[in-house]
Amino acid sequence: MMQVTLNTPWLDCDLGAPHRVLSWAPHRPGYQTTQHILWRQVRNADLPADLDVGAWLAQEMAGLDAVCLLTSRDIGCHHIARATVEGVTAQVLATVGLSNAEAVGARADRSGRDWDKVLAPYGTINIAVKLSLPLSDTGLLEAQSIATQARTAAILAADHTVPGGAKATGTGTDCIAVAAPSGDQHFAGMHMAQGEAIGRAVFDAVACGAAEWQATIGPQSEG
Repeated sequence: MMQVTLNTPWLDCDLGAPHRVLSWAPHRPGYQTTQHILWRQVRNADLPADLDVGAWLAQEMAGLDAVCLLTSRDIGCHHIARATVEGVTAQVLATVGLSNAEAVGARADRSGRDWDKVLAPYGTINIAVKLSLPLSDTGLLEAQSIATQARTAAILAADHTVPGGAKATGTGTDCIAVAAPSGDQHFAGMHMAQGEAIGRAVFDAVACGAAEWQATIGPQSEG
């Protein structure tokens, strides 16, 4: 069972036991084996322009055995969803900010934007997925693709537009970490219970997060 603990500036997703994890996280990306996926909340003052963010985060993570994600979204605004299909359970933890939303295949022109007046300048979408079904590294790769599709579907459903009027499909700094016990199941597609469970749980968590962001700081953050 996933256990979530908030201790600002940290949000800890405890997987309950070591899992195989695949992500493009800023700390320990790629394939890793760990029990914890952490969020580190940051503010503008934490990340000056000349900072080596990787080295800074490695120092922050000293002594911690975990994959770590970064966000300026208030980590108190996190959302948990769960879906079980044919005995396979996916649990998802997500934080959602849309301040730097983008439409895939294009980049919005933000060159004239006053970032000092933006409440959440790097409103990343960060997602952790825990699957009960053991997967191989190849299976984790397909699970990542399903989680990414579900993230995109949820953001499209939120009908958030970027400068120029296109519908957002994500943000420029999203990160997804997918975890499962190590196994020999190579597939996690949409025709399978594991793919359906991942897709449903990710969609639900991201949709709730997007709705909360839009209802609270969304209009102001586009100032």
